[in-house]
Amino acid sequence: MLLDASDCQLVLVDYQARLMPAIAHGDEVLDRANRLAALATLFGVPCWGTEQVPDKLGPMPPTLRQACRQVWAKAAFDASDTPLQQHLCAPPRPAGNARSLPRHLQKPAAPPRHTVVLAGCEAHVCVMQTALALLEHDELEVVVVTDACGSRRERDRDAAFDRLAAEGATLVTTEMVGFEWLRSARDERFAQALAILK
Repeated sequence: MLLDASDCQLVLVDYQARLMPAIAHGDEVLDRANRLAALATLFGVPCWGTEQVPDKLGPMPPTLRQACRQVWAKAAFDASDTPLQQHLCAPPRPAGNARSLPRHLQKPAAPPRHTVVLAGCEAHVCVMQTALALLEHDELEVVVVTDACGSRRERDRDAAFDRLAAEGATLVTTEMVGFEWLRSARDERFAQALAILK
């Protein structure tokens, strides 16, 4: 199935000042993350971020932070000690008699976004553990952007991708995400998207 921008949320995991220099191909990984963030802004995809113990590993770069609706500090590797999962999961159905109101008085619910597009560092630690935790939610599809993920050692990164694919995550690249969100060269955002992708 193709990714639909209206059904996606983007999560940027731990692109931090003191961590990125240690990541294999860190400059390229960060470049892809910036492209993802720009695409999310262009297509109206909600973007969230995390920072692993930022007092020790430093903050997320300003360009990524600006794209995020919220960035949470965390200590747990899977982001379970942040409100991230609450923001990603479908909102609960309204309680009480709200459904019995006449249609013109009912507030329309925001459509839930079931696809979580995930990228970050390190692939075999925080990204993988966050993805595995999200896969436990039946209503969520988890998509991992491989070229926007990194680890200190490539073997660790590759092992994480193997395990994530086996557990049901979909593996994609930044260009796949961008062109699937775009869908057509006739889209009015085509030139802007192409400038980001190329």
